Amino acid sequence: PGGKVSIPLKGHTEAVFAVDAVYQSDEPDLNLLVASAASDSTVRIWSRHGSEAKCIEILQFGNGFVMDVCLSFLPGSDVPILACGGDDCKISLFIQQNGQFQKTLVLPGHEDWIRGVEWAVCGEDLFLASCAQDCLIRIWKVCTKLKQLPETEDDSIKLKENIFTVKVSLESVLAGHENWVYAVHWQPSLSKDGSMQQPMRILSASMDKTVIIWEPDKESGVWLEQVRVGEVGGNTLGFFDCQFSPDGSMIIAHAFHGALHLWKQATKEWTPEVVISGHFNSVEDVKWDPEGEFIISVGSDQTTRLFAPWKRKEETEVTWHEIARPQVHGYDLRCLAMIGRFEFVSGADEKVLRVFRAPKNFIENFSNITGIPMEKLCSRSSDLPEGATVPALGLSNKAVFEGDMAVQPDEDEESFNAISNQYPEIYFQPLILTEPPPEDHLLQNTLWPEIQKLYGHGYEVFCVACNNSNTVIASACKASKKEHAAIILWSTTSWKKLQSLSFHNLTVTQLAFSPDDSFLLAVSRDRNWSLWRKQDSSESGPVFTCCAYTDKNTAVHSRIIWSCDWTPDSKYFITGSRDKKVIIWGQCDLSVITEGNELDSIKPCSTVLDAGDSVTAVGISRVLTPDGSQSHALAVKRLCWRHHAGRAGHNDENSSKWLQLASCGADHSVKIFNVNRFAL
Repeated sequence: PGGKVSIPLKGHTEAVFAVDAVYQSDEPDLNLLVASAASDSTVRIWSRHGSEAKCIEILQFGNGFVMDVCLSFLPGSDVPILACGGDDCKISLFIQQNGQFQKTLVLPGHEDWIRGVEWAVCGEDLFLASCAQDCLIRIWKVCTKLKQLPETEDDSIKLKENIFTVKVSLESVLAGHENWVYAVHWQPSLSKDGSMQQPMRILSASMDKTVIIWEPDKESGVWLEQVRVGEVGGNTLGFFDCQFSPDGSMIIAHAFHGALHLWKQATKEWTPEVVISGHFNSVEDVKWDPEGEFIISVGSDQTTRLFAPWKRKEETEVTWHEIARPQVHGYDLRCLAMIGRFEFVSGADEKVLRVFRAPKNFIENFSNITGIPMEKLCSRSSDLPEGATVPALGLSNKAVFEGDMAVQPDEDEESFNAISNQYPEIYFQPLILTEPPPEDHLLQNTLWPEIQKLYGHGYEVFCVACNNSNTVIASACKASKKEHAAIILWSTTSWKKLQSLSFHNLTVTQLAFSPDDSFLLAVSRDRNWSLWRKQDSSESGPVFTCCAYTDKNTAVHSRIIWSCDWTPDSKYFITGSRDKKVIIWGQCDLSVITEGNELDSIKPCSTVLDAGDSVTAVGISRVLTPDGSQSHALAVKRLCWRHHAGRAGHNDENSSKWLQLASCGADHSVKIFNVNRFAL
């Protein structure tokens, strides 16, 4: 009782991509009329009475598609009118008569597919706004006349019949967009002096990367562009949809790549506002920075994103936001590893590993947003580049130094027409931020310079790890043969290849260095794991040799091993597999095992944990529980633990009891969980 009830409307045989509804009575719980359009070339009309809903009519459109639908009522009546815009470049108007929708009018004019239609009731008038791929918006005015036939008396029965004549005139054509117009919406009606009034304002979103507010001129009545906002630069495609806030003081739009943009009216100017953001495709890997102050994630949307807490001045509330996008790539990203506090290496669906280092502008803004003093973040910021930019035909983030950002000459016609000025080499503009940046700033002003490329793999890079002393990187690529499944070790000082570790026959799915850096653990698609022990370091760097492994005879996992992790004391490790098993192995104690007997001493040392479903990630907390035992966690996709310790300057008595867990998944999200140590 009192709860919301959802009713599925089943009937369409293909994807549904437009739906609209109107209430047919003053009591919303009673009658609702719904129209839906799908790619099965039909528009279905549904009626809901209370908790029951049924399809009352199907409108067939042959081989055509209806892109948008909108319902309203004829002025001064309760007669529903339906507008359908489709790929025939025409708007079809249907009016309900005797319980059936009849096609009454067809409005030609657009020269390409119609993408959006929306009604607005303004006093006694009914307006329709439509937009199309011909870059134009059309505003139509609907007029109705009511004819009443004379009453006839027949055996004391009175009959009265109402006949509507509907006329539609073209009110205006709005030309301002330079690409397909995907959406058009009226500002919602406002309550004024006890009645609802419809403001004459229209919002449109286009693939030309702009959103426009249109209003009629107060003197002439001609519709004019009043406000134009949008995004600049980046590799985006433009806007897909937009909406007014209920009071019209804010507008929100979403870009073709899933990003939200929010603008708020401040006096006469419209300014970008902080809005939620995140990946728009599956998130493949996530890592905490060594100090536990931010997380970095990579995804199949070809971006690397950095999230940090925003501490507002004189407010206790802390919220997490995307504050930088260090890498906007041309390949789907697969993995990353932190190399110290402001440096990371990432791997994508290419053979190259790329190393990035934070620029000065990021560190300054990170300090402003998180409230951490600059002195604690970076000791020698003067040597760092200001930011990074991507050359017009490149994939690599190129460092931009203070001297590179020359003052642009005044734009006269001659200088603008020069090719070099139309396509500037440097798009980066340093900004001082005190709050999370908007989307267009994230796209081009928060890139990190690429400082190194690591070549050596024969196929797409699949996993990467860095040891805890930040001296060695281990990486592996997709492989179907032993020669390609080798793990490559790299030095973080010389960036040279140190060693190639060959053992597995198929792709190595994850790599993990033990917390004391004595061992390197690898798990693979071949259902086995291998353990590599660090020997005495040579001049070039440490040397690893295989000291333990499973094979066909000793393997416990029967399917691909997806993930692995170490306990804080480096004595045990954990593996998780598609066979739903989680196994703890040990003991890897250097004081107990001697060379030659590692194979016998490292065995499953607990009962097999049945996760009930495929285990795609495992993680072990780096902090002991109060009784001294270890806490383990299993989650979906990649995950990463962090001990949330109180920092200097923050009076938080309870902070030492919290652990934080970051996880990412194919639902496009990164989630951070607070876990009470004392309740584990």
